[in-house]
Amino acid sequence: MEEIVQSFFNAEIAEAALPIVLAGLLNTILLSLLVVPLGFIGGLVLALLAQARSRAVRWPLMAWVDFFRAFPPLVLLVLLFAGLPFAGLELGGFACVAIAFFLNTGSYYGEILRAGIESIPRGQVEAARSTGLSGLQTMTYVVLPQAVRNVLPDLLSNTLEVVKLTSLGSVVAVPELLFQARQAQSVTYNPTPIVMAAVIYFLILWPVVRLLSRLENRALVGRG
Repeated sequence: MEEIVQSFFNAEIAEAALPIVLAGLLNTILLSLLVVPLGFIGGLVLALLAQARSRAVRWPLMAWVDFFRAFPPLVLLVLLFAGLPFAGLELGGFACVAIAFFLNTGSYYGEILRAGIESIPRGQVEAARSTGLSGLQTMTYVVLPQAVRNVLPDLLSNTLEVVKLTSLGSVVAVPELLFQARQAQSVTYNPTPIVMAAVIYFLILWPVVRLLSRLENRALVGRG
């Protein structure tokens, strides 16, 4: 038992590694604040474009969404980071993560928001237009608020996954939480910093998980 404690829960190593791990936590928070809005905005644009009646718009859009939903985000990230320099475009790790997440998570957000928009009865749109609202005003003030509320659990669940996926930034040397914990581990030769990172991830994301469960239960009660 003592050997397990010394290997995974070493207090001295935890104290020494804490500043390094906390610096990684700050970068994880900054990265999340960057990629989540980017993905949501990209998804909103895709969801609005999906309402077009023209097949010339909808079919390429469907191909775009299907491709980036099927393409592994890690492979996409490595491809951007290692491949763009060959095209004469060198971007930092943060920029590559932002672009990769914009493409990948934007497609997921887009499908969620599209489903939310299409869940709104057509009669509400027609009623809003009959009052003199423009198409843009109807979408902004009538459709989108209800659509977001209808798919809020799915949006939160996807956001939760996006925050967890920020750990992929360590692959391209973005100094986020996992990267910093691995750096501390390489210096101390002890996995305690990795355990610290895991605990921090849990403490940050557990409240969101509980909120998501409450929303899902409330939705089930409402449907019942």
